[in-house]
Formats: sequence, structure tokens, C-alpha cells
Amino acid sequence: MKKFNIRKVLDGLTAASSSSSSSATAQPGSGRDSDVIQETLQSEHFQLCKTVRHGFPYQPSSMAFDPVQKILAVGTQTGALRLFGCAGVECYCQHESGAAVIQLQFLINEGALVSALADDSIHMWNLRQKIPAILHSLKFSRERITYCHLPFQSKWLYIGTERGNIHIVNVESFTLSGYVIMWNKAIELSTKTHPGPVVHISDNPMDEGKLLIGYECGVVVLWDLKCKKADCRYNYDEAIHSVAWHHEGKQFVCSHSDGTLTTWNIRIPAKSAQIITPHGKQPKDGKKPEPCKPILKVEYKTTRVGDPFMVLSGGLSYDTVGRRACLTVMHGKSTTVLEMDYPIVDFLTLCETPYPNDFQEPYAVVVLLEKDLVLIDLGQIGYPIFENPYPLTIHESPVTCCEYFVDCPSELIPALYSVGSRQKRQSYSKKEWPISGGNWGQGTQSYPEIIITGHADGSIKFWDASALMLQVLYKLKTAKVFERARSKEEKANTEIVEEDPFAIQTLSWCPESRMLCVAGVSAHVIVYRFKLFCDASSLVPQESEPPTQPSTGSNSSDGPRDNIPCLQVRSSPLKQSPGYQVELVIQLVWVSGEPPQPITSLAINSSYGLVVFGNTNGLAVADYLQKTLLLHMGTSELYSPSDPYQRQPRSPRKVRQPSGAKMSRKISSSSEQKTDLDARDNTFTRSRSSSVTSIERESREAISSFHFCESYPRKSDSVVSPCLLVGTTQGTVMMVALSMPPGGDQRLQQPVGISSCGKKLRGILTMALLDAAGALLPPSYEPWYDPNASDEEKEKSRRRRPASPPSSQDGPDPQFAVLCSEKQAKVVAMPSQTRIYKHSITETSFVLRADVVQMGGANCIACFCANGHIMTLSLPSLRPLLDVNYLPLTDMRIARTFCFSHLGQALYLTSPTEIQRLTYSQETCDNRQEMLSELFTPVETPEAPNRGFFKGLFGGGAQSLDREDLFGETGAGKASRSLAQHIPGQGGMEGMKGAASGVVGDLARARIALDERGQKLGELEDRTAAMMSSADSFSKHAHDVHNSAKHVLWWLDCDCSFSAL
Repeated sequence: MKKFNIRKVLDGLTAASSSSSSSATAQPGSGRDSDVIQETLQSEHFQLCKTVRHGFPYQPSSMAFDPVQKILAVGTQTGALRLFGCAGVECYCQHESGAAVIQLQFLINEGALVSALADDSIHMWNLRQKIPAILHSLKFSRERITYCHLPFQSKWLYIGTERGNIHIVNVESFTLSGYVIMWNKAIELSTKTHPGPVVHISDNPMDEGKLLIGYECGVVVLWDLKCKKADCRYNYDEAIHSVAWHHEGKQFVCSHSDGTLTTWNIRIPAKSAQIITPHGKQPKDGKKPEPCKPILKVEYKTTRVGDPFMVLSGGLSYDTVGRRACLTVMHGKSTTVLEMDYPIVDFLTLCETPYPNDFQEPYAVVVLLEKDLVLIDLGQIGYPIFENPYPLTIHESPVTCCEYFVDCPSELIPALYSVGSRQKRQSYSKKEWPISGGNWGQGTQSYPEIIITGHADGSIKFWDASALMLQVLYKLKTAKVFERARSKEEKANTEIVEEDPFAIQTLSWCPESRMLCVAGVSAHVIVYRFKLFCDASSLVPQESEPPTQPSTGSNSSDGPRDNIPCLQVRSSPLKQSPGYQVELVIQLVWVSGEPPQPITSLAINSSYGLVVFGNTNGLAVADYLQKTLLLHMGTSELYSPSDPYQRQPRSPRKVRQPSGAKMSRKISSSSEQKTDLDARDNTFTRSRSSSVTSIERESREAISSFHFCESYPRKSDSVVSPCLLVGTTQGTVMMVALSMPPGGDQRLQQPVGISSCGKKLRGILTMALLDAAGALLPPSYEPWYDPNASDEEKEKSRRRRPASPPSSQDGPDPQFAVLCSEKQAKVVAMPSQTRIYKHSITETSFVLRADVVQMGGANCIACFCANGHIMTLSLPSLRPLLDVNYLPLTDMRIARTFCFSHLGQALYLTSPTEIQRLTYSQETCDNRQEMLSELFTPVETPEAPNRGFFKGLFGGGAQSLDREDLFGETGAGKASRSLAQHIPGQGGMEGMKGAASGVVGDLARARIALDERGQKLGELEDRTAAMMSSADSFSKHAHDVHNSAKHVLWWLDCDCSFSAL
């Protein structure tokens, strides 16, 4: 355990190593021998690993469903696999090649999944463990995979290729069979053209020996597997997209590229039994209907009572230009067209039975869209959708910012859920979500976690992220505060923000007081207060002059848009539902015909009743209780004329100071800020270059961070007082002293005093304060209270909470300021402002995000650099504890959304639709296996359908096929080695069984052992019966032999008697 002695540092008794990046400076002073900070965090307490991924699968490409386990699998164009069960059961896997997943096939109720990729490889995934792994892979080298089919309860996988051939793979050993169906044998010999790729493979539901093969050109072949020849061929002059069987195996339906559906009887191949165009206009003269768009997929499902269901996607008329994608449900004489919000990628009809030769009894349709997952209830009138329990609406509007809060007040999540549950107005199906497989993880984490996401449409979503789950709690729409632009004249003011004028730029939230402050790209700030009752108020701006008028660099002429904000606050009464309600709106306005700069930093403090924000031009402090502007100053005013480190902004235009401010005493206010550069990013501008380290930095100095605290504004101060730390992008920290009036009614009447103490420190990306014992000093806050509560409870709640217990003033420096810039971190003693420690974080890159976090009862600095490194430093000695090359900055989305939180948690937006959570805590990594959910659960396979007496008597039931004799090496021989290469997975079957953990894995293994034991007992019983039958036969044969011998002896005796005579 490392001990940090403050007095030794201050007296210069510690030695600085020139080779170390962490250096201590010796400053004379007096200290106390008892001031010893024990740093408990060590390197072994840190480990980096991903925990769980939330959100909608980015760029989905395929889908599969296990009807027994009730697990849904979704593949993507980037090679990812997402598996979904009941609410809270999610899993993410990734193929190493990153090739698109073109098809997925479950081994139903076997805990395995086969994936086919666009790089002509197939993989076997083991789902009987919490983290699925690949058992086998097979890479084809001479043919392109186009379609796969795995019959129910079969170990032989059919693979169709672009050349029109069909190969067969044993999924247990992942070896190719020597049995191959060549395209030239499947089609007629008289055909002169190639039939095209295989687009469909399926076996006859009633006869496993008959395989239906669909070719792209429109030819369908019924192949006899035993005889190795084509039984029938069905020809149509339009390309085929999909084929669906009737469960009796006597008919099948094909969907075609001209929007038609053809129905065929398997015994009448010459002509289709029926041709329909579901969305085509039927001409009166009996001619062929006008062609429609292709029907990409059709499914034909039967019911015991009532008409069958036919579900199809596509097939709309060409004259429906601009119409959204539709799913058509045909049931009897009714045809229902369901419009979707996004294009359809795939759909599956969920049925009660996994057996294809039984009545299907469909109950729902799961539709995979490009940006959504929809489940339609087929059992209710109107086909309502199910309420989706997964957090798939993260991207409902693009995410623009993200914050992560761990160990929040316990009553906060129920309060947000209570107000959020009233927002659900859509009428959903009354049935339970049908994808209900898997079990929750048994994690030990019990602290509340909340994620807040800001979006491009101005909405803000609060998510419950506790226990590796994610559930939306509450949605706030900030755009309701403003008028909607309807005419071209009104839209002229919003050209700075292009198509997203309400997009959230940054936000600040106090969980204890529930105060929320958001900043948008239109240079507006909104302060919200959490209330449990409705309110209706008018947002009427009332202008007033600011308290100060800074001098201007040049006289600004009034342009045509001067003193006009980018957005217009609505003047009509705004009914505000329970939840977050508007307290104050602040807007920056146009100056000299130029729009205001975006806001780069924001902070709110409920204890002081203040909100502060800044951009590349300066900063402003507002009192949201009195609705007054307290301070606004330009960036250049942060430096005094005698500042030796003063840097002139390198702007291509002449720098101008803010020319004034306008403030609203009611709700809305506006503060003028002059713009010089169009800096659209939060604190820096990055180019699209692939080399992040060579990106040109922003030349203007902007406000990058704020920190409210109770500290020592001046070196001579001996008592802490309210302060505001202001950090800039070029490394300056300024201390602002706050003089707060007494509480109660005087707080609303007396003004707040503000005085700038000038530049004190250098450093700034994040800031924090530690006490003399090394404990983190959080900003003070006012706890949330219910306005409808009693006066005594209100007064008790309104008492301002101090940041920490008063520090002892015996020592010279009872506080330490922690400063982190884009290159280095510092620890500075307060109020002497002596640098204690300094550490160079990176030389070749820069820090994108840094936070002072608590973990394991201690504090540390967590940093994410542009070169992909995640690092942690101890406090206060700044010892490196963790340095992992995790993720290079490939997209500004990662830099904008990456954030650390307490207890070793972090997250970022890994794609436009997904949030990736990770941990840098060794304890969480060790408990990760228990926290993850179980995908596979032991479930009995439903009984096969009863064949019936007459079908069993006359052979009308399903015909089985011994595929082992037909496709095995003895019957089909060996396949060509050059056709495909077998690649073993990360571990064999024994390794995967060993990796499976938990009660479910033990039960599964016990069930398998029982099945094997039962099978062996059955085999023993059969052998015993055979031996008894053989014994009976032997006994009978012996008895016959004995009788024959007696008969022979009798004749011998007779012969002897006759001879004697």
C-alpha cells in the first residue's frame, strides 16, 4: 500500500526521477506529520472488458427463431450476432472476419446456431454457455453460398451455391458429405441456359426423401434423394424469390419478381394450380394483371380451425411511388396491408409447433426492419403490435450526447418510471411478448444506474441501466418550448443548425436535486425542474439590461438579424405534464449579421441556484431562481494585461468582444455573443482524416469545463466559500468567487455576488477537489422536495447540503485540486496553489474524455485518448494503474459519447444504434459470468403430431429417411478436399462443456446424461427381448430335433426286429 506524505512533498524531501513521467516539485512550507494519505487502489484492481451491448443491431441482414427455446437471432452486415430472449436477456457476438451474415439456422432446442456469411463460410455457435463461442467453421473456396436449409431434428445441412449445386454438411463434425446435387442433373437436359443460383431449399413436410430446390430463373425441382434424380420440374417465366410449403406436402407457393404468387400441385408439374397478383389491378378483359414490385418473401401457414394465413413482403403496385414498405397478411378473403416505418429486411411467422408436417397455428409475425423490430399479433382483430421490451429505440432520433450516472439515489428510478409510464398512449396487444426464452443473470450489483441520451430532434431519454439491463424510463421533448418554423422567412434564422435546430449539444444533471440543464445547437440553454403535477405557463420574454457592459473591440453595426435568436420561444401557454418542466430558457442572439457560436460547456448547481455556460467567445452565469444574468465576459477577458502567458486568438478575422446581453426575467432570456469561427463540435474540431494524431486543432480558445465547489478563491483565504472553476481548451483555469445571500425568501430577493479572482492555475479537460484525506469533494446540492409536502418537510429539504464536512484548518493546504488537460494531469494544493504532482498522460495523442471517479472506496482519474488507450491514474500521486489499447477513434460519435462513471463503469455509442458498456474494474470482470444472462434453458421438445389410425394403416403419414446411410461416408463417399476447409473453433466440445456454468448448464448436462442412460436402457431391453426370442426359437428347434431323433430310433428298432425274424 503506497503512502502519500503531504509534508514531505511540501518540504521537498521527496526525490524526483528524471526518467519518470510523474514528477514532484518541492515547495517550502509547513505541514503536519499526521497528514498521510493511504492510496488503496493498485494495478491489480483494474481490468478492462466489455460487459453488454444495448440497442438495435446496426445494419441487420438476417434473422432466425427457435420456436422451442423462444430465442431470436439477428445477424448484421458487419458480422455481428445479437440474440434476444425475454426482457433483459440479450447477447452480442462477433465473427472475426466481419463479413455480412446472409442466413441463420437454429438447431432447434439443441442450443446451437449455424451462421452463413458473405465470405462463403459457415460457423457453428454453441449457445449452451453465457458467452457463445464458435465450435466449428467451414470455408468454401470454389463456390459462393447463397442459401442454407437445416431440417428439424436433422444433423445434415443443405447448402446451395451460386453455381446451382447443393452440398451437404454434417453439423456435428462440420465435414462435407460426398453426396452432391449438381445443377445439370437437376434441370432438364434440353435446357440450354444455366438456371442461376439456388434461392430456396426445403424438404417435403410429408416425405423427407423429397427435396424442393428453387433456382433464380424460375425453375423449381423436386429431387428424389434416394434415387438421385429429379421427380418433377415446375417452370415459370419469372424469377423466384421464395417458396413455402403447405403442411400436408401436396402443394407449395412461389413468390416471383413480377409481384405474382403461383401455387403448384406436386403431382401436376405442367401447369400451376393458381396464379394471383395480390396488389395488382385486375383488368376487365381477363388479361394478365399489370406487373407489380417483386414479392421478396412469402410464408404459408395453416390452422386447424379457419382459413390459412399467407404473409408476404413486397409486391406493391409500381404506381404507389413514395409509399413506405408494407407487410401483407392474407387470411381467407381479407387482405390487410400493414405499413412499416422502415424497409423490411426479413420476417418470420411464429407458430405453435416446430414440426413442418403439422398444422402450424401461427400466432405472431416478427418483422425485422432496417432500424426497428416489430412483432404483429395475428390473434387479435386489426393485428396490433406487441410492446417491445428491448431498448431498441436508442436511435429513434440520432444520439448527439450521452451521460452515465452510477449509484444514484434509490428513489430516483421509481420517480422517473412513474412519470414516464403515463407517456405510453399507443394501444399494444394484450398478450405477453412471445420471445420469452432464457433466464436473467444472477448479478451481485445492486446500485442504481441511469443513462441519459440527448438526440437530434431535441428529445432527452432517461434509461434504467441497473444490473446490465436497459429500459427507458422517461422521455423529455425540449422542442415543445419553441415555435415550429412554418414559412421560409421563419426558417431563415435556423440556417446555422441546418436540419436539426433542436439537437442537444450537451447537458448537466444533478441526480440529488433532479435539476436538469440542456444546451442545444441553436445556442440555447433550458433549465428544467422535476415536478409531480401538471403545470401550464406562458413563456413570455421580458428584456432587461445585463449587470455589466463590457467594452467592444469595434463598433458593431446593426445588421438585419441583430438581436434575433436562432429559435423563437413559443408564446402560447405550454401545458407541462408531470416530470421535467421548464424553469428558464436562455438564448444567444445574432450579432452584426452573424449567428452565435454553439455552446461548448455547461454546468448547473442546485445549491447555489446558478447555471453557467460558455463557448468560443466567452462565458455567462445566470441565476435561474431570480431569472437574472449575473456575469458575462469574453474569452480574452480571462487574462489580465500583465499576464505573461496571455495568448492572442489566431482568428482569421478581427476579434470582437460581446456587445451586450439581453435577459428575460420571466422564462426566456438572450445573451449576445459574437461569433468568429464556425466550431460545430463540443470543445474541438476534428477533420475526417484517418490519422487522429495529425488532426488540426481548433485555433480559438473556448470554455471547456466548469466545476462548482467550496474552496479558497484566493491564496490568502483561510475559510472555504462557494466558487466556480472555469477551464479553457488552451489550458487556463480561472477561479470565480460566489457570494451567496441567505436562504429562504432572501435568496429570491438579494442578488448573488460574483467576483473574478483572475487566472490562478494552468491545466483543462476536467476538474475536481479532494480534501486533506484524499476523499472526493462533490459539488454541494439542494435535495429534491415535493412542493405539495408540508412546510416543515420543505424547509428540511431546502437546507443546503455542504460539499463535505468542514476541513480542519491546522494545515496550510486542506484541499487539493485535480486538473486534467488533453496532455497531462496535475494535483495542486489549495489555497497555496502549489503544484504537488504532475503526470504526462500522452505525448503523441490527446485526451478526449477524462473523469475523476470513485472505485473501491478510493478515487482515480480515468482517461480515454484519441489513440484508443484507456488509462487510470491514482490520486493524489498520479501513479499509472491501467493502460490498455482498447479502441482507436474512428468516428466522432465515439468521442462525443464516451463517458466514465463511478465504480469502474463506462460506455460509448459503438454504432448509430447501439450503446457498448464496459468496465475497468477487476471485481466486475470477475463477476461478469454470473451477471450475464442464460440463453439456453432445458425445455422438452413437443411431441410429434399423431399420424392417426388410417394414415398409419395406409401409409399416408410422414415418410422418414435414413440420412446417415444416404449421406454418410459409407454410402456417399468422401467429398473433395479442395471444395472447403474445416477450421476448428476456439475450443472443442469438451472445452465448451467445461465453459458452461450455472444451474442451467448442470441441468442440461444431467438431462443429456439421463437421455443417454435411457437410450442405453432401451437398447439393453431390446437386446434382452432379442435374446429371449432367440432362446425361444432355439428351444423349439431343439424340441423338433429331439422328436426327429426319437422317430429315427423307433425305425431303427423296427429294422432290428425284422432282421431278427
